[in-house]
Amino acid sequence: MVLKKIKNRKSAATTSRHLISDKLPKSPISEQYRTIRTNIQFSAVDRNLRSIMVTSSGPSEGKSTTASNMAVVFAQQGKKVLFIDADMRKPTAHYTFQQSNVTGLTTVLTKQSTLTESINPTRIDNLDILTSGPIPPNPAELLSSKAMQEMLEAAYLQYDMVIFDTPPVLAVTDAQLLANKCDGTLMVVASGSTEKESAQKAKELLDAAQAKILGVVLNGKKRQDGALYYYYGGK
Repeated sequence: MVLKKIKNRKSAATTSRHLISDKLPKSPISEQYRTIRTNIQFSAVDRNLRSIMVTSSGPSEGKSTTASNMAVVFAQQGKKVLFIDADMRKPTAHYTFQQSNVTGLTTVLTKQSTLTESINPTRIDNLDILTSGPIPPNPAELLSSKAMQEMLEAAYLQYDMVIFDTPPVLAVTDAQLLANKCDGTLMVVASGSTEKESAQKAKELLDAAQAKILGVVLNGKKRQDGALYYYYGGK
């Protein structure tokens, strides 16, 4: 099974492939996601890790697939999880989880709806989702606003873990703006396609934004038997 980022389509057959940790929980790839979860928890043993943002240096590296599956495996552990699609330029979570996107993060931040009104449950136990909402003209301004911090604090009152899917670091400033609001950052790179210079530049920008980088997920690395999997590495 090739786990490259799948183009957005609304069919259940397509979107379900994103959530392999739900559909095929005993698969080697699902086990890799659980390994990443365990490594993250060990890396944060001396601090309270409540929010994680997942990003990449560029597009099509698998960040949205990684973010959504990480939300699933944390929920499977019994944590109450809120998955937030903060990629307000090219949102995908409403397709992946088959949800309406009429309200979401943008309507909460602009006070058109409340957080409680905009959150939707998923069919996965312990996992709720806040979709992106309508695409705004000013995503960066919304993510850096006081309303964003207020929303995150409100989410902490209801959830054990908040996981953000954010735009690529090198494409726009959105991920950098959100990085210092989150307790940790996970960066996804694609084996064989992410350029070393791009990954290094993305890390430099995240460091400059005072991101707490938890590690890197190598996506699509071939094992000797030909299967593709995810690998987590620390800073």
